[in-house]
Amino acid sequence: MAGLEAAGRIEKPRVREGVTDKSYHSNDTLVDLADDGWRTYVSEPRRGRRRWEGRGRERDAVYANRRRIRGERGKRLLRKRGELLERAFTHYLDGGGMRRTHLRRHDNILKRLMVHVAGFNLGLVMRKLVGRGTPKGLAAALSCAFGRLLAVWDAVMRVGRPETPKSRRPAPATVHPAAA
Repeated sequence: MAGLEAAGRIEKPRVREGVTDKSYHSNDTLVDLADDGWRTYVSEPRRGRRRWEGRGRERDAVYANRRRIRGERGKRLLRKRGELLERAFTHYLDGGGMRRTHLRRHDNILKRLMVHVAGFNLGLVMRKLVGRGTPKGLAAALSCAFGRLLAVWDAVMRVGRPETPKSRRPAPATVHPAAA
């Protein structure tokens, strides 16, 4: 019973930082997140000069976010977000033709999106385990390795064979001077 009481007192780790793109940058969002104890790293859209009369809390939240995204840690987090999230989104939205999808009902769109995402994730797993991310890439690598193996096998087999005498070799083809 003592173990259950201790488990009830252990606080689960809570997310305290958020890294998002500029579509989430608004005064209200940044104030709400700051009030809840979040450290935000939200890219700031170009808006020009802002007017802060009577909006001190909004100004403080925006300036604190701006200070964080301009620091080294903020830049690193935003780069990591772009590398891990945006590249994957671009892959299966643009490359997979999902940016403008026309199917009946949202369920069908969701199914198609899930297939694209599963294929992308399978490519990541293949790249990690095998070193190639697509079946064509794996087939090409295996074909190249098999070709090299055959070349080594041929070289090994030649070592054991005796050289054929010159008298049995066919004479090289020569062109008669009159035919040229």
